[in-house]
Amino acid sequence: MLPRSPLFVIIAPFLLAVGLITGAVWHYGYRAALSDLARRGSADMALVLGGLVSDLQRYRDQAVALADHPTLTALNRPDTRHQDSAARRLLTAAADRTGAAGLYYVDQNGNLLAGTGARLPEGLATSAPFRRAMDGALGTSHSMTADATERLFHFAAPSFGPDGKVRGALIAIADAEAVEFGWRGLQTAVFLMDDLGRVFLSNRSELLGWRKVPQDTVLIPPGGTPIPFGLSQTAGHEIWQIDLGPYLPRRALQISQSLPRIGMTGAALINVAPARRIAGLQAGAVAGVLLFFGTLLFLAQERRRTLARANALLESRVADRTATLTRTNLALRTEIRDRKEAEAALKRAQAELVQAGKLSALGKMSAGISHELNQPLMAIRQFAANGGAFLQRGEPERAAENLSRIDEMAHRMSRIIRNLRAFVRNENEPMGRVDMVRVIDTALEMTGARLGHDAITLDWQPPQTPIWVRGGEVRLGQVMVNLITNAADAMAKSPEKRLTITLAPGAPVTLCLRDTGPGIQEPEKIFDPFYSTKLVGDGEGMGLGLSISYGLVQSFGGKITGRNTDSGAEFTVALEPWPDPDAQEKGAA
Repeated sequence: MLPRSPLFVIIAPFLLAVGLITGAVWHYGYRAALSDLARRGSADMALVLGGLVSDLQRYRDQAVALADHPTLTALNRPDTRHQDSAARRLLTAAADRTGAAGLYYVDQNGNLLAGTGARLPEGLATSAPFRRAMDGALGTSHSMTADATERLFHFAAPSFGPDGKVRGALIAIADAEAVEFGWRGLQTAVFLMDDLGRVFLSNRSELLGWRKVPQDTVLIPPGGTPIPFGLSQTAGHEIWQIDLGPYLPRRALQISQSLPRIGMTGAALINVAPARRIAGLQAGAVAGVLLFFGTLLFLAQERRRTLARANALLESRVADRTATLTRTNLALRTEIRDRKEAEAALKRAQAELVQAGKLSALGKMSAGISHELNQPLMAIRQFAANGGAFLQRGEPERAAENLSRIDEMAHRMSRIIRNLRAFVRNENEPMGRVDMVRVIDTALEMTGARLGHDAITLDWQPPQTPIWVRGGEVRLGQVMVNLITNAADAMAKSPEKRLTITLAPGAPVTLCLRDTGPGIQEPEKIFDPFYSTKLVGDGEGMGLGLSISYGLVQSFGGKITGRNTDSGAEFTVALEPWPDPDAQEKGAA
């Protein structure tokens, strides 16, 4: 036989102890819950039976009150027998008020003098209540047919004459079904048994007519075979176990109470399932607590054992790990230094790439810029010659007019050269407040010659007030020049050439450029470096313009997207607005 493991040796006694404690708690809780059920059931049954006795008292009191009514006692004289119609109306009205099944006034020989019916029910004149009434006392009895279809209560009150002798009786009949109607909705099964053990009244119709054999665990249904049932005693309480239908508990606590006033015994069958459920919950809670703390103790013990083994193992590995970590630390420092150098080189390469993009765009615009500078130079020469001629003729006013035009041409050339210098220089200053309207106007001045040469119609309605954004003026100008030149390149072979620029304030500020070109072939790749739809070697660029623009816009905290429209391509630039100091002051207030 294999030896038992230490784990089983520890757990098995603990589980056995938990089972014993749980069973004891369940047994104690079940006994306490049964006692509580018995107390509440007895109180409920006393309330129900008290109401039943009160209802029956109503019929008995009615019989006593009507027995000496003048209208009825007058019927005992032969000369007043013709007044039976008034007596009949009296009895009918009284039966309607109390719900009695019948009221009958008879003489001392049992002859019917007046009643709610034309004939006296069979056997009523010879019944025990009538005989007791003839003895001068109140008679009470009940009757039930074999199949329990008719169940009646009988009350007979004596009627005394002037000489004090009994001259007749008033017999009241009450239907048991009308009496038990008020307590049929109770959840607890309540029933009344007569001296023979038959169920005479119940709020469960399936029990009517059943008979319990005294001193035996057998129930006999009307006209059926006896049915045995289980009977046990728990904490002095009688527990029945029987299946009598879906509306009766299979396991029930039976309590009884004697009713000598009506000659019956009241009983109730209370479902013990709530008591068992409460006991189960209590036992489950105790078992859960014991298992929880037992598990904690077991886990704590196992943890201590595991920690001891792990500590010994860790101590043996500390020296090896220390040497390995030292070597790894040196390698990480070397790798960090290499990564920092690579990051610095990457930043320099990115700056050079941005500058190369500027120079590439400037190369594309060189012919247009030369044309823009050549026109003012030729105009200056012409205005200078005209001014000298006017001075020789003695017309200084005309000469001054030509000199003012020369000044305008010089300002125009200065503005073009200033924009070029600003565009070409390598900008590294931090972000600040930039007027986006001015950036667009400057970019259009630099690309105006290209747009005019390609006969591109410009649709741009600048706002009347500046729209401030967060960014760098030169870098935003480069983004605008790249987008405008790309749109011009795309519309080179289009029948309709139109460039639409819109600028909308808000959060974010939205800039939209729409062309009438062929659209974007692969929208998901347009911002990848070196991606271009131009043929290799045609000298039209390396596919870096949009990639540079994407990086510049992202460095400002913005976003640039491109998509196809029905007429061409559309690029949208979203930028963070520069906070308005006036709005901030109002918000703070």
